[in-house]
Amino acid sequence: MTNRQSEIIELIRKEVKPALGCTEPIAVALAVAKAMETIEENCPCACGWRSTDSYHIMVEVSGNILKNGMGVGIPGTGMVGLHIAAALGGVCGKSCYGLEVLHDLNESSIAAAKQMVEKERVDIRLADTNRKLYVKATVTAGSEKAAATIQDDHDNIVEISFGDKVLTSGKSITENCNETSKSTLEYKLSVKEIFDFACSVPYEDIAFILESRTLNLALAYEGLKGNYGLRVGQAIRSSANREVFGDDFLSFAMSLTAAASDARMAGCTLAAMSNSGSGNQGITVTMPVIAYSIKYGTDDERLARALVLSHLIAIHIKGYLGKLSALCGCVIASTGSACGLVYLRGGDYGQICSAIKNMIGNITGMVCDGAKVGCAMKVASGVSSALQSAVLAREGMCISEHDGIIEKDIEKTIQNLGRIGSVGMQNTDNMILDIMVCK
Repeated sequence: MTNRQSEIIELIRKEVKPALGCTEPIAVALAVAKAMETIEENCPCACGWRSTDSYHIMVEVSGNILKNGMGVGIPGTGMVGLHIAAALGGVCGKSCYGLEVLHDLNESSIAAAKQMVEKERVDIRLADTNRKLYVKATVTAGSEKAAATIQDDHDNIVEISFGDKVLTSGKSITENCNETSKSTLEYKLSVKEIFDFACSVPYEDIAFILESRTLNLALAYEGLKGNYGLRVGQAIRSSANREVFGDDFLSFAMSLTAAASDARMAGCTLAAMSNSGSGNQGITVTMPVIAYSIKYGTDDERLARALVLSHLIAIHIKGYLGKLSALCGCVIASTGSACGLVYLRGGDYGQICSAIKNMIGNITGMVCDGAKVGCAMKVASGVSSALQSAVLAREGMCISEHDGIIEKDIEKTIQNLGRIGSVGMQNTDNMILDIMVCK
């Protein structure tokens, strides 16, 4: 394995990781957990505070965290929103678990957290910040106070304080992983390099990516059998709707992907393999590819290479958008899965580029109006577009460089999408948040 291949694998491990629950509420829970641990570590009398009425939680969040945390189910609780997520972070959260901070969730901790919310011991406020991803959790216990701040990445703790003293600060002081602080764009990826990497990297060095199949397929099966959210996956797969959706690969891929989103957004206690800090994006970037491998018997090595390609394309595009934006992550993730499908069907680099252009020319502009059970419908739409784009690309069809935001150069096309999502849709993002908080 070359040094450059090692760098790209480092990026994959940084951006592709298990997450229990929607990552915006989980970031809140993680910050609260770290603040609580800081009190326990620095105050000898803090033992047992987690199970008492002796502390109060105050969390300040950016608008995008608020937007994506208002309507999403919190694992195992039957509740939605940031208040219960923050309470659980205080009651049972462990920062060493990272995005699986609520791994030790049980009935007693859920009951204690619900009691905290009922007694109004959790306060959520909109932070005065221009950052898209920002969480500052302050825990006050008696005369003691500790705070932890997360920014830019969902598990990126940048400051910890106890009382009026800042204990640690910097670009990244997250303890549970050995991550570089480099941004995605600093890896200077291109679609060509991603394709070459996926085709040539030794299989044993990327076999770990198959955990995406293990986690996200388990979520899909849970969504198909359980009563989660809008049951979009079940409706697509139901024999009663066979005359509408049929029984082909498209309906199979749509149902599996939507079912995984159904379960996750409604508070299923199974972890998702996330991509770029988003569980739904991780589901959408992988499940159509996994569905193809199930339907047509793809071997593990070819599946792993397709998943690496799919993940990296999404990571690359997301780098131009930022972790949170007004543009639905489904657009980015389904673009990745379109590339994975082209690869599994024997496509070359040129056809991969065509699939990306077809996707960008198709569903760019789908807005993110917060994380919620309805995301499963957007996920299903993304899968449909991904397969359509992949099939057209394999047939030699590609949206012209004279159309809309598409350029001859694939990297410029991706950058155009990034500009629209990160700059052009800023007013849209603000308006969506205003509408949501005023309802």
